[in-house]
Amino acid sequence: MPFACSRAHRVAVIAPRPVAMFNLAIPEMIFARAEVDGGPGYEVTLCAADPGVVQGIGSADVVIRHGLDAVERADTVIVAGTGDHLEPDPRILDVLRAAALAGKRIASICSGAFVLGVAGLLDGRHTTTYWTHTRDLAAAYPSAVMQPDVLFVQDGQVLTSSGYAAGIDMCLHIVRTDYGAAVANAVARRALVAPVRPGGQAQFTDTPLPAETGTSLACTRAWAMTRLDQPVTLTDLARHAAVSVRTLTRRFHAETGLSPLQWLLHQRVERARELLETTTLPIDQVARASGLGTADSLRQHLTRRVGLTPTDYRAAFTRLPAAWEPS
Repeated sequence: MPFACSRAHRVAVIAPRPVAMFNLAIPEMIFARAEVDGGPGYEVTLCAADPGVVQGIGSADVVIRHGLDAVERADTVIVAGTGDHLEPDPRILDVLRAAALAGKRIASICSGAFVLGVAGLLDGRHTTTYWTHTRDLAAAYPSAVMQPDVLFVQDGQVLTSSGYAAGIDMCLHIVRTDYGAAVANAVARRALVAPVRPGGQAQFTDTPLPAETGTSLACTRAWAMTRLDQPVTLTDLARHAAVSVRTLTRRFHAETGLSPLQWLLHQRVERARELLETTTLPIDQVARASGLGTADSLRQHLTRRVGLTPTDYRAAFTRLPAAWEPS
Protein backbone atom coordinates (compact mmCIF):
# COMPACT_ATOMS: atom_id res chain seq x y z
CA MET A 1 0.00 0.00 0.00
CA PRO A 2 1.21 3.55 -0.56
CA PHE A 3 2.70 5.47 2.31
CA ALA A 4 -0.29 7.28 3.76
CA CYS A 5 0.94 10.55 5.23
CA SER A 6 1.09 14.16 4.13
CA ARG A 7 4.72 14.60 5.18
CA ALA A 8 7.68 13.18 3.32
CA HIS A 9 8.58 9.59 4.13
CA ARG A 10 11.70 9.60 6.31
CA VAL A 11 14.58 7.31 5.36
CA ALA A 12 17.63 6.79 7.56
CA VAL A 13 20.66 5.27 5.81
CA ILE A 14 23.18 3.76 8.22
CA ALA A 15 26.87 3.85 7.31
CA PRO A 16 28.73 1.01 9.09
CA ARG A 17 32.54 1.13 9.27
CA PRO A 18 34.02 0.61 6.71
CA VAL A 19 31.20 1.62 4.40
CA ALA A 20 30.70 0.92 0.70
CA MET A 21 30.21 4.48 -0.52
CA PHE A 22 28.41 3.58 -3.73
CA ASN A 23 25.84 1.72 -1.61
CA LEU A 24 25.58 4.78 0.61
CA ALA A 25 24.86 7.05 -2.36
CA ILE A 26 22.13 4.92 -3.92
CA PRO A 27 19.22 5.71 -1.55
CA GLU A 28 19.80 9.46 -1.72
CA MET A 29 20.14 9.34 -5.52
CA ILE A 30 16.83 7.50 -5.90
CA PHE A 31 14.66 8.88 -3.12
CA ALA A 32 15.68 12.51 -3.65
CA ARG A 33 14.18 12.31 -7.15
CA ALA A 34 10.75 11.18 -5.99
CA GLU A 35 8.25 14.01 -6.33
CA VAL A 36 4.72 13.49 -5.03
CA ASP A 37 1.95 16.06 -5.43
CA GLY A 38 4.53 18.74 -6.26
CA GLY A 39 6.73 18.09 -3.23
CA PRO A 40 9.44 15.67 -2.08
CA GLY A 41 8.30 12.15 -1.39
CA TYR A 42 11.23 11.36 0.90
CA GLU A 43 13.54 12.96 3.42
CA VAL A 44 16.86 11.07 3.47
CA THR A 45 19.35 11.24 6.36
CA LEU A 46 22.76 9.55 6.31
CA CYS A 47 23.81 8.53 9.79
CA ALA A 48 26.53 6.67 11.66
CA ALA A 49 27.28 5.42 15.16
CA ASP A 50 29.92 8.16 15.45
CA PRO A 51 29.19 11.20 13.26
CA GLY A 52 32.20 12.62 11.47
CA VAL A 53 34.66 10.91 9.19
CA VAL A 54 33.61 7.33 8.46
CA GLN A 55 36.13 4.99 6.90
CA GLY A 56 35.20 3.82 3.42
CA ILE A 57 36.05 0.60 1.65
CA GLY A 58 39.01 1.58 -0.48
CA SER A 59 41.08 4.76 -0.50
CA ALA A 60 38.39 7.35 0.30
CA ASP A 61 36.43 8.18 3.45
CA VAL A 62 33.12 10.00 3.87
CA VAL A 63 31.82 12.61 6.31
CA ILE A 64 28.52 11.68 8.00
CA ARG A 65 26.87 14.52 9.91
CA HIS A 66 24.12 12.70 11.79
CA GLY A 67 24.05 10.12 14.56
CA LEU A 68 21.84 7.08 15.02
CA ASP A 69 19.04 9.12 16.57
CA ALA A 70 17.97 9.61 12.94
CA VAL A 71 16.79 5.99 12.97
CA GLU A 72 14.25 6.70 15.70
CA ARG A 73 12.61 9.39 13.53
CA ALA A 74 12.70 7.28 10.35
CA ASP A 75 9.97 5.26 8.67
CA THR A 76 12.47 3.19 6.65
CA VAL A 77 15.99 2.21 7.72
CA ILE A 78 18.60 1.10 5.17
CA VAL A 79 22.01 -0.40 6.02
CA ALA A 80 24.72 0.19 3.42
CA GLY A 81 27.29 -2.46 2.54
CA THR A 82 30.30 -2.90 4.78
CA GLY A 83 33.61 -4.73 4.89
CA ASP A 84 33.12 -5.63 8.57
CA HIS A 85 30.60 -8.40 8.04
CA LEU A 86 30.43 -10.09 11.42
CA GLU A 87 31.43 -7.40 13.95
CA PRO A 88 29.21 -4.37 13.38
CA ASP A 89 29.01 -1.65 16.00
CA PRO A 90 26.71 -2.81 18.86
CA ARG A 91 24.95 0.57 18.79
CA ILE A 92 23.88 -0.09 15.20
CA LEU A 93 22.53 -3.48 16.20
CA ASP A 94 20.54 -1.93 19.06
CA VAL A 95 18.84 0.68 16.86
CA LEU A 96 18.04 -1.92 14.20
CA ARG A 97 16.39 -4.21 16.74
CA ALA A 98 14.41 -1.31 18.16
CA ALA A 99 13.36 -0.28 14.66
CA ALA A 100 12.19 -3.81 13.92
CA LEU A 101 10.15 -3.92 17.15
CA ALA A 102 8.60 -0.59 16.20
CA GLY A 103 7.46 -2.07 12.87
CA LYS A 104 9.70 0.09 10.69
CA ARG A 105 10.69 -1.10 7.23
CA ILE A 106 14.32 -2.26 7.27
CA ALA A 107 16.52 -2.89 4.24
CA SER A 108 20.12 -3.64 3.37
CA ILE A 109 22.23 -3.20 0.27
CA CYS A 110 24.88 -5.79 -0.61
CA SER A 111 26.88 -6.93 2.45
CA GLY A 112 24.71 -4.82 4.73
CA ALA A 113 22.68 -8.04 5.01
CA PHE A 114 25.34 -9.35 7.40
CA VAL A 115 24.53 -6.50 9.79
CA LEU A 116 20.86 -7.48 9.69
CA GLY A 117 21.93 -11.07 10.32
CA VAL A 118 23.95 -10.18 13.42
CA ALA A 119 20.96 -8.19 14.67
CA GLY A 120 18.79 -11.31 14.33
CA LEU A 121 16.54 -9.80 11.68
CA LEU A 122 17.09 -12.48 9.05
CA ASP A 123 15.94 -15.43 11.18
CA GLY A 124 13.34 -17.38 9.22
CA ARG A 125 13.26 -14.78 6.43
CA HIS A 126 14.02 -15.05 2.72
CA THR A 127 17.14 -13.02 2.00
CA THR A 128 19.89 -12.32 -0.49
CA THR A 129 23.18 -10.48 -0.84
CA TYR A 130 25.88 -10.00 -3.45
CA TRP A 131 26.53 -13.34 -5.11
CA THR A 132 30.12 -13.65 -3.86
CA HIS A 133 28.86 -13.40 -0.26
CA THR A 134 25.81 -15.68 -0.39
CA ARG A 135 27.56 -18.81 0.87
CA ASP A 136 29.09 -16.94 3.80
CA LEU A 137 25.76 -15.37 4.71
CA ALA A 138 23.97 -18.72 4.50
CA ALA A 139 26.66 -20.37 6.65
CA ALA A 140 26.59 -17.61 9.25
CA TYR A 141 22.77 -17.49 9.47
CA PRO A 142 21.42 -20.97 8.64
CA SER A 143 17.92 -20.03 9.81
CA ALA A 144 17.69 -17.49 6.98
CA VAL A 145 16.28 -18.74 3.65
CA MET A 146 18.95 -17.80 1.13
CA GLN A 147 17.94 -16.80 -2.41
CA PRO A 148 21.36 -16.50 -4.01
CA ASP A 149 20.50 -15.52 -7.57
CA VAL A 150 18.01 -12.65 -7.37
CA LEU A 151 18.31 -8.85 -7.38
CA PHE A 152 16.41 -8.25 -4.15
CA VAL A 153 14.02 -9.96 -1.75
CA GLN A 154 11.23 -8.59 0.41
CA ASP A 155 10.04 -10.72 3.31
CA GLY A 156 7.58 -8.80 5.43
CA GLN A 157 9.14 -5.61 6.75
CA VAL A 158 12.69 -6.64 5.77
CA LEU A 159 14.26 -6.20 2.32
CA THR A 160 17.72 -7.29 1.22
CA SER A 161 19.41 -6.64 -2.11
CA SER A 162 22.38 -8.05 -3.91
CA GLY A 163 25.28 -5.79 -4.84
CA TYR A 164 25.87 -2.58 -6.75
CA ALA A 165 23.01 -1.59 -9.09
CA ALA A 166 20.61 -4.07 -7.47
CA GLY A 167 20.39 -1.55 -4.64
CA ILE A 168 18.89 0.84 -7.19
CA ASP A 169 16.29 -1.77 -8.13
CA MET A 170 15.38 -2.30 -4.47
CA CYS A 171 15.03 1.43 -3.83
CA LEU A 172 12.85 1.82 -6.93
CA HIS A 173 10.75 -1.06 -5.62
CA ILE A 174 10.32 0.84 -2.34
CA VAL A 175 9.25 3.97 -4.23
CA ARG A 176 6.76 1.94 -6.24
CA THR A 177 5.41 0.33 -3.06
CA ASP A 178 4.98 3.72 -1.39
CA TYR A 179 3.78 5.85 -4.29
CA GLY A 180 3.05 3.57 -7.25
CA ALA A 181 4.56 2.69 -10.62
CA ALA A 182 4.16 6.13 -12.22
CA VAL A 183 6.27 7.85 -9.54
CA ALA A 184 8.86 5.05 -9.56
CA ASN A 185 9.18 5.16 -13.34
CA ALA A 186 9.54 8.95 -13.25
CA VAL A 187 12.34 8.57 -10.69
CA ALA A 188 14.08 6.03 -12.94
CA ARG A 189 13.89 8.44 -15.87
CA ARG A 190 15.30 11.34 -13.81
CA ALA A 191 18.12 9.16 -12.49
CA LEU A 192 18.86 7.79 -15.99
CA VAL A 193 18.55 4.20 -14.79
CA ALA A 194 16.52 1.24 -16.00
CA PRO A 195 12.81 1.14 -15.07
CA VAL A 196 11.80 -1.02 -12.13
CA ARG A 197 13.05 -4.57 -12.64
CA PRO A 198 11.46 -7.57 -10.91
CA GLY A 199 13.28 -8.66 -7.78
CA GLY A 200 13.46 -12.26 -8.96
CA GLN A 201 15.61 -11.31 -11.93
CA ALA A 202 19.01 -12.99 -11.95
CA GLN A 203 22.15 -11.26 -10.66
CA PHE A 204 24.02 -12.01 -13.95
CA THR A 205 26.91 -13.67 -12.18
CA ASP A 206 28.20 -15.66 -15.15
CA THR A 207 27.23 -13.69 -18.27
CA PRO A 208 28.76 -10.23 -18.72
CA LEU A 209 26.78 -7.52 -20.45
CA PRO A 210 27.84 -6.89 -24.03
CA ALA A 211 29.86 -3.78 -24.77
CA GLU A 212 27.93 -0.83 -26.20
CA THR A 213 29.20 -1.48 -29.73
CA GLY A 214 25.91 -1.67 -31.59
CA THR A 215 25.38 -5.35 -30.78
CA SER A 216 23.19 -4.58 -27.76
CA LEU A 217 19.46 -5.20 -28.04
CA ALA A 218 18.67 -1.86 -26.35
CA CYS A 219 17.25 -0.43 -29.58
CA THR A 220 15.03 -3.46 -30.05
CA ARG A 221 13.75 -3.18 -26.49
CA ALA A 222 13.03 0.52 -27.05
CA TRP A 223 11.18 -0.39 -30.27
CA ALA A 224 9.12 -2.98 -28.41
CA MET A 225 8.25 -0.47 -25.68
CA THR A 226 6.47 1.67 -28.28
CA ARG A 227 4.38 -1.33 -29.35
CA LEU A 228 3.24 -2.81 -26.03
CA ASP A 229 -0.38 -2.40 -27.16
CA GLN A 230 0.28 -4.53 -30.25
CA PRO A 231 1.09 -8.22 -30.76
CA VAL A 232 4.88 -8.63 -30.71
CA THR A 233 6.34 -12.07 -31.39
CA LEU A 234 9.81 -13.51 -31.03
CA THR A 235 10.05 -13.37 -34.81
CA ASP A 236 9.17 -9.66 -34.78
CA LEU A 237 11.87 -8.94 -32.20
CA ALA A 238 14.46 -11.03 -34.04
CA ARG A 239 13.64 -9.34 -37.34
CA HIS A 240 14.06 -5.88 -35.79
CA ALA A 241 17.38 -6.89 -34.23
CA ALA A 242 18.49 -8.56 -37.49
CA VAL A 243 19.40 -11.79 -35.68
CA SER A 244 17.99 -15.29 -35.45
CA VAL A 245 15.39 -16.12 -32.80
CA ARG A 246 17.96 -18.31 -31.06
CA THR A 247 20.52 -15.50 -30.96
CA LEU A 248 17.88 -13.04 -29.85
CA THR A 249 16.85 -15.26 -26.94
CA ARG A 250 20.45 -15.81 -25.84
CA ARG A 251 21.37 -12.11 -26.01
CA PHE A 252 18.13 -11.01 -24.41
CA HIS A 253 18.73 -13.20 -21.38
CA ALA A 254 22.34 -12.03 -21.14
CA GLU A 255 21.29 -8.37 -21.13
CA THR A 256 18.11 -8.51 -19.02
CA GLY A 257 18.13 -11.80 -17.12
CA LEU A 258 14.75 -12.60 -18.70
CA SER A 259 13.51 -14.30 -21.83
CA PRO A 260 12.08 -11.91 -24.46
CA LEU A 261 8.49 -12.92 -23.68
CA GLN A 262 9.02 -12.65 -19.90
CA TRP A 263 10.45 -9.17 -20.44
CA LEU A 264 7.49 -8.16 -22.61
CA LEU A 265 5.02 -9.40 -20.01
CA HIS A 266 6.79 -7.48 -17.26
CA GLN A 267 6.74 -4.27 -19.30
CA ARG A 268 3.06 -4.73 -20.12
CA VAL A 269 2.11 -5.18 -16.49
CA GLU A 270 4.14 -2.07 -15.62
CA ARG A 271 2.36 -0.12 -18.37
CA ALA A 272 -1.01 -1.29 -17.02
CA ARG A 273 -0.05 -0.19 -13.51
CA GLU A 274 0.92 3.26 -14.75
CA LEU A 275 -2.35 3.62 -16.70
CA LEU A 276 -4.37 2.54 -13.66
CA GLU A 277 -2.61 5.20 -11.58
CA THR A 278 -2.71 8.08 -14.02
CA THR A 279 -5.92 7.68 -16.06
CA THR A 280 -9.61 6.87 -15.62
CA LEU A 281 -9.65 4.47 -18.56
CA PRO A 282 -11.99 1.50 -18.02
CA ILE A 283 -10.21 -1.71 -17.02
CA ASP A 284 -10.77 -3.39 -20.40
CA GLN A 285 -9.22 -0.39 -22.18
CA VAL A 286 -6.23 -0.48 -19.83
CA ALA A 287 -5.81 -4.16 -20.68
CA ARG A 288 -5.86 -3.47 -24.42
CA ALA A 289 -3.59 -0.41 -24.20
CA SER A 290 -0.97 -2.38 -22.28
CA GLY A 291 -1.12 -5.40 -24.57
CA LEU A 292 -2.65 -7.75 -22.01
CA GLY A 293 -5.75 -8.24 -24.13
CA THR A 294 -8.69 -8.60 -21.77
CA ALA A 295 -9.73 -7.41 -18.34
CA ASP A 296 -9.55 -11.01 -17.11
CA SER A 297 -5.97 -11.34 -18.34
CA LEU A 298 -5.00 -8.05 -16.69
CA ARG A 299 -6.66 -9.14 -13.45
CA GLN A 300 -4.81 -12.45 -13.50
CA HIS A 301 -1.36 -10.97 -14.12
CA LEU A 302 -1.76 -8.01 -11.77
CA THR A 303 -3.07 -10.16 -8.92
CA ARG A 304 -0.16 -12.54 -9.37
CA ARG A 305 2.34 -9.65 -9.41
CA VAL A 306 1.06 -7.39 -6.61
CA GLY A 307 -1.81 -9.23 -4.93
CA LEU A 308 -4.43 -6.64 -5.96
CA THR A 309 -7.16 -6.60 -8.59
CA PRO A 310 -7.03 -3.71 -11.09
CA THR A 311 -9.88 -1.94 -9.29
CA ASP A 312 -8.21 -2.29 -5.90
CA TYR A 313 -4.86 -1.24 -7.33
CA ARG A 314 -6.35 1.91 -8.84
CA ALA A 315 -8.08 2.78 -5.56
CA ALA A 316 -4.82 2.36 -3.64
CA PHE A 317 -2.38 4.05 -6.01
CA THR A 318 -4.23 6.61 -8.11
CA ARG A 319 -2.41 9.94 -8.36
CA LEU A 320 -5.44 11.78 -9.80
CA PRO A 321 -7.31 14.40 -7.76
CA ALA A 322 -10.53 13.05 -6.35
CA ALA A 323 -12.65 15.41 -8.44
CA TRP A 324 -10.74 14.92 -11.70
CA GLU A 325 -12.89 14.35 -14.77
CA PRO A 326 -11.66 13.65 -18.31
CA SER A 327 -12.16 16.51 -20.75
